[in-house]
Amino acid sequence: MKSILTALALVIAAIPAQAAVSGFYDSAEQIGTILSSAAVADALRQAPIGHVANTGTRADGAREWQVRTQECDLTVYLKPVPPQGVGKTTYELELGDACQ
Repeated sequence: MKSILTALALVIAAIPAQAAVSGFYDSAEQIGTILSSAAVADALRQAPIGHVANTGTRADGAREWQVRTQECDLTVYLKPVPPQGVGKTTYELELGDACQ
């Protein structure tokens, strides 16, 4: 019996664990990805940000965000990159049309 429990414990330990992150921390990760991006800053021509809002999800699962300045509305897409093993989901950024 003891050997069965030991074998079962080893099998369970070998299964990768998935960390559940609250919606608050996941959206904070997404906003942080947007605000730390030099590409976003350049697309906005370094203008001060007035508003950042999640506006939906694209068909491929990318999160859609709108970043607004006084003269520009920039759409930003964040593609989820799941962790390999334990960890949080990070995001790969893709810009929509740049401000004119």
